[in-house]
Amino acid sequence: MAYDIEVMEHEHLSSHSRLTEEQQNAYQMILDSVDNDDCGLFFLYGYGVTGKTFVWKTLAAAIRSRGEIVINVASSGIAALLLTGGRTAHSQYAIPINVLEDSFCSIQPDSILVALLNKAKLIIWDEAPLMHIHCFEAFDRTIRDIIRSPNKDRTFGGKVIVFGGDFRQILPVIQKGTRAKIVDASIHSSHLWKHCKVLRLTKNMRLIFGNDDNQRKELSEFADWILKIGENKINEPNNGEDDVRFPRDVLLTPNSNHVESIVSAIYPSLHANLHDGMFFQDKAILAPTNEEVDCINDHMLATIDSDERVYYSSDSLCPYEVNDNFSQQVYSPEVLNGLKVPGVPNHRILLKKGVPIMLLRNIDQSKGLCNGTRLQVENLGDYTIEGRIITEKYFGKITHIPRMIVVPSDKKIAVKFQRRQFPISVYFAMTINKSQGQLLASVGLFLRQPVFSHGQLYVAFSRVTSKKRLKVIILDNDGKNTDTTKNVVFKEVLQFLR
Repeated sequence: MAYDIEVMEHEHLSSHSRLTEEQQNAYQMILDSVDNDDCGLFFLYGYGVTGKTFVWKTLAAAIRSRGEIVINVASSGIAALLLTGGRTAHSQYAIPINVLEDSFCSIQPDSILVALLNKAKLIIWDEAPLMHIHCFEAFDRTIRDIIRSPNKDRTFGGKVIVFGGDFRQILPVIQKGTRAKIVDASIHSSHLWKHCKVLRLTKNMRLIFGNDDNQRKELSEFADWILKIGENKINEPNNGEDDVRFPRDVLLTPNSNHVESIVSAIYPSLHANLHDGMFFQDKAILAPTNEEVDCINDHMLATIDSDERVYYSSDSLCPYEVNDNFSQQVYSPEVLNGLKVPGVPNHRILLKKGVPIMLLRNIDQSKGLCNGTRLQVENLGDYTIEGRIITEKYFGKITHIPRMIVVPSDKKIAVKFQRRQFPISVYFAMTINKSQGQLLASVGLFLRQPVFSHGQLYVAFSRVTSKKRLKVIILDNDGKNTDTTKNVVFKEVLQFLR
């Protein structure tokens, strides 16, 4: 609420003058809905370089310059950092982690958040396709219950809400979910979707500003190829799961050690640049599964010749499980130590100075410390790890990471346990899902196994802007090099946007 109106006016004038015709139309339609108080619900649809974030910032500046309130949220921490005053939707609206069909957000009726929601003129929610349908419906039920408005019986209590995202990207993660369950969990399957007006952005902003004709042609061809991957139009007709043949100029010809080959291609002269944060800022190796990521990270750690330190977690059953003697006997600390759960730090973390790491939890979003923030290890203490942020917006800032108690939300685990450990993972490589929202200059894609869910191949390619900076290794079932791999696209998801 404490934005400088003069600064916002200047930012709005500067941004508004640079809107394309397409962006201007979307901007004006949303702003008219705010001014007319007509309870608009919009979805701004476009791929990664069409300027969705620029439209968000222009809208927010326009409304804040009038002394009014905009709430910016996103479905992921990295996307939230791109929005002025952004927060993750879960933290802003207290959405339950294990959200159910009839869930409500944990917002107290007399809280300051309710006062903020009552005053807000616009709510922006980026990366919406990533979040489960129940999250949106829980927020809709909650805000209509607590809002003070003559329109409280309307969708989202009559508030103007703008969702954003790209349905070609990864959809909500449903563990062991079938294709039908994943599609049904997406926002377009909600009863709210019929009230939503889709606004499209289709122009690649990188082709409009800067670059010479040759660069524009190369970028255009690469962008078109990626979009065809996202819609699985490379080898039509198909059923949404078809092989894609890669161009030779992105394929690596590895030696007998495939991991070493992809590492050398993406991290050349690693030892000479180990303590240079810029070296790690814009590059990563991507793989579909955590097992492959751990294999690459372990390989790279082993090649670094410096003092190391190993941190072990303290694992125990959650307090409300302690009365169950059978669980205590079966799930001893030693058994819990061996569990590897997505989104939870490992029991054993080996670190060395200079190694890049990634946060797995939101610590302080106002300081850039959120799930997905990348850092470089500066010092390894007994109780904290000192790191230098290498994510662009907060680059160079020194921070200290403490141990935290993390409770896995994985429903496959028979009992609830808690792990006290540093909420980090080594970052040389990461899963494709984890990379969503990151923008990188160099990407290595390691496909020992093919992708297994909608949008993963598209997301991997979308992290990089030039084909020259993309290197791929694909292995077949026999572990031999090949130039084709499976692409998974749920075309019924895209049909909602026709």
